[in-house]
Amino acid sequence: MSEDRRLDVLRAIVEDYVHTHEPVGSRVLVERHNLGVSPATIRNDMAALEDAGYIAQPHTSAGRVPTDKGYRLFVDRLSTVKPLSAPERRAIQAFLEEAVDLDDVVDRSVRLLAQLTHQVAVVQYPSLRRSALRHLELVPVGERRLLVVIITDNGRVEQRVLELDEPVAEHVVPELRARLNATAAGKRLVDLPEPLSRMTKAFAVSEQPLVQRVIRAVEDTLAEATEERIVMAGTANLARSGTDFTGTIRPVLEALEEQVVLLRLLTEMAEDSAGVTVRIGRENEHAGLAETSIVAAGYGADDEPVARIGSLGPTRMDYAGTIASVRAVARYLSRILAQ
Repeated sequence: MSEDRRLDVLRAIVEDYVHTHEPVGSRVLVERHNLGVSPATIRNDMAALEDAGYIAQPHTSAGRVPTDKGYRLFVDRLSTVKPLSAPERRAIQAFLEEAVDLDDVVDRSVRLLAQLTHQVAVVQYPSLRRSALRHLELVPVGERRLLVVIITDNGRVEQRVLELDEPVAEHVVPELRARLNATAAGKRLVDLPEPLSRMTKAFAVSEQPLVQRVIRAVEDTLAEATEERIVMAGTANLARSGTDFTGTIRPVLEALEEQVVLLRLLTEMAEDSAGVTVRIGRENEHAGLAETSIVAAGYGADDEPVARIGSLGPTRMDYAGTIASVRAVARYLSRILAQ
């Protein structure tokens, strides 16, 4: 059996099974797909695919269904990902551009992806640890309190109120604000210690304790790990595809409730690739996700995404369509955060 024909047969089985949720037989393949060979040849090809573990027969006298291994080969050999239509792309852009802040754009992105894929959408919140400082504002609040407002390059806004031992001199705050923005804007946490240390020495000795307090607030904020969280939408879509799971969807729902499970999975996928990655079935180590697949992509800067967005559903999913939707929403999300 030729390698190309085997892939064509597997592709046809995957596409039919995703569409019909019915085991696929050789006669159906001959009728629906122009494979250019006889039914007997198709049956031989299917037998070889089954022996290789790419398809399985759920019960005697039934057609075949793809295995996790079969889905993996199908995804790895996807030659084309069907693009979204121009109206779909315009709708995505218009919907996301209406967002008023970071929370709103994340919420809109996850709801939009759930609608596009009819699956569970997951967005990892932008991590401060992978963010750079865009702007810092200092606002005196009374004589002994200073509000520090930190705005990151991905749109996050964090506030810290410093309780001071001494009143703040009027000239110090504007100078400190200007020097901090000139020194730290555009830099990530790992790049800040040395330039901030040099900047501190430019102030009078009596002013340096205040400068160091503000710098410590900035560093501590950008180093926080507590913001590592995800936002989900479309969980109800799993109920509509409940027949895709053997027994019950309860293990899947329980896994989704444990945010740490999804955070770990998205982090592992980020280590695999900054682009679109796919985990299929038992490639997901958590037992509750053994009958699901997740398609995820990084968003943010091309060279170093700040987080990931993904779609999770049963292994019987439209992989090409899901990949296209995840990729499109990730790109528009990246574009908006960069503005």
